[in-house]
Order: sequence, then structure tokens, then C-alpha cells
Amino acid sequence: MYLVWTLLFLHVSAQRWTLFDEQSKPKREGRVRLVGDLPSSGRVEIYHDGEWGTVCDDGWDLEEAQVVCRQMGFPGAISVAPGGQYGEGSGPIWLDDMNCRGSESLLSECSFKGWGVTDCTHKEDAGVICETGTNITSNRQFSVDNSLGLSDDLGLLFDSGDGCDFSINVRDLREEAELTFCVHSMILMIYPELNITNESRNLTVDVSQTCHPHVSAFLRYLYTRQIDVSITSAQCLHQLAFIFGVKKLMEDVGRVFTSLIPEDNTFQTQVSMYEYGVRTGDLVLQENVLQYLSWNCEFFISSPVWSTITIYMMDALLQRSDLVVKDEALLLEALERWIQDKGDEISSEKQVSLLNHIRFLLIPVDKLYEIQFSSSVLHQNHEKLYLTGLLSGFQFNALPFSKIRNKMDNMSNDYLPRIYTADGFSVFINDTTINYPYYHYNYGQNNRIQTFSTPAHPSALYKEQKVQWQAQVFLTVQECSGYGVSCDSFPVARLYGYGNQNSYANTIRFSNRLILTCKNQNNVFHVQDFKNDMAVIPTNSRMGLPNPCPDDYSFRFVVRPEYI
Repeated sequence: MYLVWTLLFLHVSAQRWTLFDEQSKPKREGRVRLVGDLPSSGRVEIYHDGEWGTVCDDGWDLEEAQVVCRQMGFPGAISVAPGGQYGEGSGPIWLDDMNCRGSESLLSECSFKGWGVTDCTHKEDAGVICETGTNITSNRQFSVDNSLGLSDDLGLLFDSGDGCDFSINVRDLREEAELTFCVHSMILMIYPELNITNESRNLTVDVSQTCHPHVSAFLRYLYTRQIDVSITSAQCLHQLAFIFGVKKLMEDVGRVFTSLIPEDNTFQTQVSMYEYGVRTGDLVLQENVLQYLSWNCEFFISSPVWSTITIYMMDALLQRSDLVVKDEALLLEALERWIQDKGDEISSEKQVSLLNHIRFLLIPVDKLYEIQFSSSVLHQNHEKLYLTGLLSGFQFNALPFSKIRNKMDNMSNDYLPRIYTADGFSVFINDTTINYPYYHYNYGQNNRIQTFSTPAHPSALYKEQKVQWQAQVFLTVQECSGYGVSCDSFPVARLYGYGNQNSYANTIRFSNRLILTCKNQNNVFHVQDFKNDMAVIPTNSRMGLPNPCPDDYSFRFVVRPEYI
């Protein structure tokens, strides 16, 4: 697959606004909108304090959905859409713990915690599906969308070329190939990125000859806003959209590529995607690829591609806390190996910059001791950096956090863990079969429950202070009810701490994670956090990336203690 997609520098999609252009509408306090592919359904966003923000799905039920739908002029609500089903928003999460009676005129009239008061993430952005009947309130404004008929007419206008007054020259200087299209300047003026004026009469762009067959379809899209995208045409259409500055088409074409991110176990395609995202300034693409590579860091750092990545990509990866890796020592070893492979390509100053991202404080104390003897980079002009890191690490393991915290200026990430999967802090559950009788685990052996213990914190101070955990995967309503747990969808995972866990509440919090891994491919396709000890497994429609193994994956429970 890599040979096909080597030049396919992909763009990962973003959700599009619906109804009509929000930028052109007057914004007012408490107004709501839906973000999705249809006017009547999507992620709920509300306008407050000059900014759009989302709503957490805690307490989100049909009463709240009814208020939103009626506020937007729909007759009512069909259903709610919890848990980021319509994608993750950005910016503030304005509302949490909603409690509507269902009779309110505005969502902001309902009871809630307070503007911006929340413990949610954007993975919990609420959505609704509204009725689309004819009982529309008179105060609701709608745009008239005749794009279907108008698109056909404009498409015929492009096909005929009648009255065209503007030339677009498409050339490939390397192949001495050139095409010329006659179009209508009034159409091009709709796209401000092209900077077409009344005085302009032609435009010349450089496009690879391999994409020339797709230029006509692309230019026709400028007229009709409609285009058929296939796997074979997507690369060229995306590149043309980038050249012409048609960002909306870039986003739409990007949806074709989302499913490709998990497919290449060599990681070559993902690296190519990322580098293209850097060149085009596409932050969404960069984040999607970095997220996938972070989740698969254990496999990525052992692949041949690891030594080829750029310093820019390495720097971006090392700053992340969602790296899934056995421990910080393994990450340091991988970085040292990369530095050795690069040789003189990376200056000493840039090496220092990268090494400063290593969280020495979180390296297991026994491995911390070994670094001074085993490091391949320590003695290459970086002895001071390593010794400082080692000293800080030993202090972190020997002293209470309250004693050293005030001395850790500008080091906020140094004591925050990544997702460490060392044996002492994680367990697997591979079985996804239903046992009978299934209404309680006590009726027989069940491979979807694991009991284990971990230190309260990786610091040597807590090595002997254990926390007991129970990891479970529920597949049915009966299993959930047998443990007094309410489950709305399946499968659902539970990681429950008991014993003396609460005794550390003022010092340590547990930001645990659930890792979903394909059994046959050994690639991580999703990482989910726990809320109130539960992690709902999202469907493909709610994942940032698709599930490449929907019926054959394993659950890895990771205990992730961190100092408060």
C-alpha cells in the first residue's frame, strides 16, 4: 500500500457547519447550532461570552434535546447523541450536568453547573437528532438551498464554455505538459483565496501531469460544489484543492483517507501524511497522525521508519503525554538510537532540545541508575544534562512531592506520566465471549474479569503501598446489572479501585486508560479514558480513527497514577 500512497499526503477531515454559514449570521448570547452533515442533527454548540463552545453529555437526555431542537425551530427531538458521536469540538465546554424540564425556550434557561464549569473532555460532546416536520416556528430563519438545480445549470455552463472570459493554464514544467481551461471569472470570484479581480484574465498553476486528468472535474466543482471522489482521484483532488485554496474540498476529500491511517503497519504512510501536513500547515492532519503514532509508539520506535523521521516530528512526539510505551527509559533508549543514526545531521543544540523532553523523573529508579553506565549519548557533550536529569529523578523517588513541587518551575510536564504499560501497571483482557449463566460472574469462571494490584505511584516512596484493582468487560445488560452498574451500550469496560485507594486522594489521582488493540495486527486503534471507573467503547462513527478490527480486539487496562 505504501507504494500507492507514497505521494498521498493526506488531510484528515474536520466536521462542517450545517444549516447556513454561521460567520454571516448575527451571534447572540445563548444561541445554539448543530455541527454535522445534516441540518437536523449534529453536535450541539452554544454561544456565550463571544465564543462558541460545546455541551458535555453528563445529564444529557431527551428533555435537553427537546429544548435544543425547539430553540432551533424544529418540532421536537427524536433522540440524543451522547459521547462525541458527531465528532469532538474545540474551544470551551460551556455546559455540564444539564437538567432541563423540557419546557424551556432556551437551553441556557435550564439548570447547569455554571458557564465553563466542567470536568469533561471533548470526547463527551453532546449531540441531538431533531424532527424535521413542517411545524417550524415563525422566528426561525432558513436559507433557501436550491443548489441541486442550480448546480446542474452551472455544471452545464462549465461544460459548454459559453461566455467564458478567464483562462486557467495548468502545467507541469518537468514534463512540458500543459492544459488550458476557459472558465467564468464571476464564478472564481466566489473563492477569495484565488484573488481574482475584474482586471484578471488568466491564472497559471503548476500541477503534476498525473493529476491533469482530474483538473476538469475539480474546476467543475468550483461551479457546482459537487464532485465524485474515488480512492484513485482523491490524491489529485486534494492537491488541487490545496493549490487553489479551496479548504472545504480539502476537508471533504480528507474523509476518504481517514480509514487508511491504521492500515499501514510499516508506518511509512503515516510519516508521509504528517510531513505533508507540516508543509501545508494542516494542524488537523498533523494531530491525527501524531495521535495514531503516539498510541502505537511501542511498535513505531522498533520499526525501520523510526530512524528516518524528521527532527520536527520527533520534537512533536516527545512533547505528548498520550505516548503508549512500556516506560520512559525505553523512550530515552529510542531517542538515543535515533540521535546515533542521524549522526552529524542533528546539531548538539537540537539534541539537547530533544533530550529535554525526556521525563527523567518518571524513569523507574533501577533503570535510572543504569543510565549512567548504559547510555550511548551521555558522554557526547551532554553529561551535564544527563546528570541533572538523574539527580532530579533520584530526588523525585526519594522525597515527598510536596517538598519538591515548588522547586519545579517551568517543569509542569516532567512529572506527568505518559501511558506506561509496564507489567506492574497494566493487564490484558482478550476474551469477548459471553458466558452463561451471564447475570453474575460468580456463577463460573469468566475471562473478562481480572484482579490485580499496583503501587500507589511509580515513585520508590510508594513501591510497597499497593492499590487493589478489578478490571471488567461487560457485554450484556445482565452482566452490568449483576454488579449494580448501569450500561447504555456495549461493550463497556470498568476499572475499579478498592482498598486504600482513597487514602491517597489528596496526593495522587488515577487518570487510567483503556487501550484497544487489534489481536492479529498488534496496532492500537483507540485509547479511552475512564470516567467514574467506566469506559464506554465508542463505535466507528464516534472514533477519531476507524476500527480496523471491529470483531477481534483486546482490552488493555492501564493504571496511570499522577501527583496532584
